[in-house]
Amino acid sequence: MKRLLAGLAMIFAAHTATAEEVTTYTLDNGMEVVVIEDHRAPVVVHMLWYKVGSADEPVGASGVAHFLEHLLFKATDVLESGEFSATVARNGGNDNAFTSYDYTAYFQRIAADRLELMMQMESNRMNNLQMTPEDIATERNVVLEERNQRTENSPNALAREQFIAALYQNHRYGVPIIGWKHEMEQLDLDDTQAFYDLYYAPNNAVLVVAGDVVPDDVLALAEKYYGVIPAEDQLPERIRPQEPPQRAERRITYVDPRVSQPFLIRNYLAPERDPGAQDEAAALVYLAELLGGSSFTSDLGQALQFDTQTAIYTNASYSGSSLDTTAFSFAVVPAEGVTLSAAEAAMDQVIADFITSDIDAARMESIRTQLRASQIYALDDVSGIARRYGAALTQSLTVEDVQAWPDILQTVTPEDIKAVAAKVLNRDQSVTGWVVSSEEEAM
Repeated sequence: MKRLLAGLAMIFAAHTATAEEVTTYTLDNGMEVVVIEDHRAPVVVHMLWYKVGSADEPVGASGVAHFLEHLLFKATDVLESGEFSATVARNGGNDNAFTSYDYTAYFQRIAADRLELMMQMESNRMNNLQMTPEDIATERNVVLEERNQRTENSPNALAREQFIAALYQNHRYGVPIIGWKHEMEQLDLDDTQAFYDLYYAPNNAVLVVAGDVVPDDVLALAEKYYGVIPAEDQLPERIRPQEPPQRAERRITYVDPRVSQPFLIRNYLAPERDPGAQDEAAALVYLAELLGGSSFTSDLGQALQFDTQTAIYTNASYSGSSLDTTAFSFAVVPAEGVTLSAAEAAMDQVIADFITSDIDAARMESIRTQLRASQIYALDDVSGIARRYGAALTQSLTVEDVQAWPDILQTVTPEDIKAVAAKVLNRDQSVTGWVVSSEEEAM
């Protein structure tokens, strides 16, 4: 393994990942345009990102951002309901959309010579969606069924929803992206029309085009189709309620007879990647890998799954991709005959030992190599590259921040990791959740 890692390090040193060729523009109406050139295949990814997600929804209308995402595939003033996706498919491409806490994005992957058609259709539904009461009733049932399938029918999903709601005492990240069911049931035409009219505007959007394109050609098309759409002069400043100081840990036991295997989760509040300030986030990436990445090499995996066979699964995770404060999480599934109390105590001992012990230099270098490799392999995925920039720019980061991130990851030191661990792994800003099938399992 050491020889393999050394060989990989030499290969990556010889083939250093260079920053993508990125060209940026801002249209007169405030729309941002990002062009990423990749001429290896005659394919283009066209993505339109709106700087609005579920955390920007009005209180009492949870789920409206995701609901509107569905409705954008209905009719416009020139397209019939469903015609958008049918046209993309007929031209040999594929399309979809997704909603997060911080953004809503729409994309098409298609032959490069069909880019103009994509811009024509996407710009049309930015400003000319024709929602009807019938569309609202039909699609509301669709998203309610989606919630039933993904959340209501899954005790694990319901439990995690409760844990996240408890972690955020004030921020809208505590509200599920799909929405609370009782509020989803009340969403109507007025809710969706108001949300669409206010937020679906060029000065609240980022256009990302990646693939076999020339920047000046993309700009000309963007000006032709998006540049003629007026800016929204009532667009509010993006200010969200922030978390107050958290002074006490919270504990939740979620009981559901459908639970097949008890497990525990602990979530801590953690800093996100910020413009020009990504060092702590980079250190947290290492912390997650060291504590709970691979079962074979992480501290939790070695101690709980192999040395003591206390658990059959362990994990630590962190994603700094977030506009506001994010989370650092642990998960442990105890082995048969091991109580959740014993599993949690074992997890806490591993964390405590990590805080007081030195970090192995070989493991640090192994993680550096793996991260470098992932950055290089990612260059082969033009859709992934487009998503990386779109997500970053809708979460306050800049092109420069995105391109600096790989190098920042390479400069993390053991001291950085220890410092961020001491800051983040504070039980007063955490929620520990047990998921069990009966009260007896929680004893």
